[in-house]
Amino acid sequence: MENKAILAMLMFGSSVSANAGILNLSEADFNSGAGLISFAEFPTGTVNPVYTPSQYGGEASDPVVSFGGFFSGQSLSTSPATDCPGAASTACIVGSPTGPLALDPISPQTFISPDASTSRPDVLSGTPLFNGPIAVLFSTDQYGVGFDGGFFDAIGSTAITAFARDGSLIGSVISSIIGIEFLGLVTDDGSPSIAGVFLDLVGAEPAGFAIDNIRFGQVGDIDVPVTPSIPLPSTLAILAAGFVGFGFLGKARNRT
Repeated sequence: MENKAILAMLMFGSSVSANAGILNLSEADFNSGAGLISFAEFPTGTVNPVYTPSQYGGEASDPVVSFGGFFSGQSLSTSPATDCPGAASTACIVGSPTGPLALDPISPQTFISPDASTSRPDVLSGTPLFNGPIAVLFSTDQYGVGFDGGFFDAIGSTAITAFARDGSLIGSVISSIIGIEFLGLVTDDGSPSIAGVFLDLVGAEPAGFAIDNIRFGQVGDIDVPVTPSIPLPSTLAILAAGFVGFGFLGKARNRT
């Protein structure tokens, strides 16, 4: 299996959190027309929530948004020490999604939970609490997606990965700060081709993670920066990974 630590090494040490096929976005790049789910729409404890446009204030043409543990074709790693060095085994996922992209019905559940490390009342967690994977599926392809992730206690610990409808990889963005970080991405060719995104661990994360305030939309809903990030060619990035050294920082933050 592919060593997922390589993915973190590709991204660490650069102000450009981009991979082939995507560009990095900030929260400010999503304008008022973008979809927004805060997880306050459903009661605490709701399992694998499914949002229709009317439930998040969208229009009829906006997507249905569904949540689960991972996509069909993926699985929990049987060798987490190799695939995700230092990461919790419960959030170490391997394998490639099969097409058409679909949530695996037997994957670990996601659920809405309070999180004392944030100022917001509810977040979405994987199973087990703050240490499980989270997959997001859109009924129609999106141009860009992003959300608040954290609370991160280690740099380079967690990745958001975008997939096309056929299950192929579009690109990934890796967490780069301690605390709550907005992880956002958009296709680098301007096409609405993101069918789903996935959040899991790629390294040590002492206190786990959750997501909040997921944003998504089409070209008119997102303002791409004037001087956008330039994705690294994947072959060169893999070669460069051998020369990149990194360490995980931060002291575990207690959750209640």
